[in-house]
Amino acid sequence: MSEDRPGVLDGAIAPQDNTKLFGHEEAEAFLAQSYRSGKGHHAVLIEGPEGVGKATLAFRFANHVLSHPDPASAPETIGDPDPSSAISRQISGGASHNLLHLSRPVDDKTGKVKSAITVDEVRRAGKFFSQTSGTGNWRIVIIDPADDLNRNAANAILKILEEPPKRALFLVLSHAPGRLLPTIRSRCLPLKLAPLGDEILRWALANLGVPAEQGSELLSAAKGSVSEALKLLNYGGGEIIEAYRQVLSAEGPASRKAMHRLADALSSKDSDTIFGFFISHIGDDIAERARAAAFGGYLGMAERLARLHSETTERLNISQAYNLDRKQTLMTVLGELKQQLSA
Repeated sequence: MSEDRPGVLDGAIAPQDNTKLFGHEEAEAFLAQSYRSGKGHHAVLIEGPEGVGKATLAFRFANHVLSHPDPASAPETIGDPDPSSAISRQISGGASHNLLHLSRPVDDKTGKVKSAITVDEVRRAGKFFSQTSGTGNWRIVIIDPADDLNRNAANAILKILEEPPKRALFLVLSHAPGRLLPTIRSRCLPLKLAPLGDEILRWALANLGVPAEQGSELLSAAKGSVSEALKLLNYGGGEIIEAYRQVLSAEGPASRKAMHRLADALSSKDSDTIFGFFISHIGDDIAERARAAAFGGYLGMAERLARLHSETTERLNISQAYNLDRKQTLMTVLGELKQQLSA
């Protein structure tokens, strides 16, 4: 992770600093036209897979609104932010009085990013609105992502969404909107972003200095996500996938040895990023195996794998959130998966 920007991957550009958006022209045009009409919704749920540009789009739109506070005279399109402008500098430095970015805070004791957005963070939004209530300016809150809100924080956000202040705009980001409170979703206008196509993903990675000759295997494994590509390139994601394949293909003592190697790699110091990557990968793999079993008519296997998918994802997420013994959790999860696949 970047030392200057906690939570930002090595090799990435923080969304508040990024002047380029790759893909999503229709979504950006919709936001520009909706704002210009003066009839834009006070809360937009920008949803889509992680790493496809949701936060970058949110900050671009926020910059557009704050740069053109009168909707009727705003441009018809959203241009690239000017890094030298006062508004861009304030947004980049977290010094804008009209924009609040809510994300998982850094734990003062450990220096690590916390596992959830807490109600204390949401209270900052209440203070933000109270301090700026008489300015007449737009006040924008970016929740990044809302998936990380704990229960109390989600309820606190809901109360603000139910009675939003005047000239307030909420940009609610979500990797998995189905996990949000239905009452939060119902108060937001959904705007879906799709995974990036291979060519657009190449352009986005080239903007980060990644050589354009990256092969199709990386693009396929990244699944249209810049962050997934960076985890594969800079965090050993490719090696983790290969180690996982070895666990599944090996038998007997060799399989057990492969499990230990993989669990050790995912349990080492500062492995939070790659552990999260593995949670996503194993969840996707089990879900795909369940679908394949169902389509092949093996309904019993499909049901067992679907149940295992739910249990595995929950167990790994709890282990990550509460800093439990990761190696033991991983050994249990991998053992159960091997057992189900051999049944």
